[in-house]
Amino acid sequence: MKKTVLFIALLLIITSCGSIKSSIKNVDNTAPMPVLKNDAFVITAYSKDKKYGYNKDYPINIFFRGTRNDTINQKYFLNALAGPKGEKITYTKLENCCPFPTKNSDTGAGFLDVYELKWEGLKKPIILYLDIYERGQLMVPVGLGLKKQ
Repeated sequence: MKKTVLFIALLLIITSCGSIKSSIKNVDNTAPMPVLKNDAFVITAYSKDKKYGYNKDYPINIFFRGTRNDTINQKYFLNALAGPKGEKITYTKLENCCPFPTKNSDTGAGFLDVYELKWEGLKKPIILYLDIYERGQLMVPVGLGLKKQ
């Protein structure tokens, strides 16, 4: 119910104001499409930006166009990650948040998905923001590692 009201409010704002700029700062429509191996994306780059993934203005832009399931690419991305010492992570989707205008949605609006990551020995869970509407280079967020394939 809350999501529906928020979504309708966003649509009204977008259509009444005409042009609202997105707050997402790391969109790169020229980024290569990710390669899938088994059940995870092949990621080779590590972000040096501490905001990447941890800040709603710098989400992990996964872009799902071309798949039938809008959450599968999030799983493929998260399945590639590990803790900083190779620890096995678990993740849970907490909520949708932070509506923004996008041309990559039939409705003209998108939401970020908020995920919580945990691993054994971690004192405080990590919160990551993922965006399925925009495209960007997929990188390992600061403080995380890659799962051994």
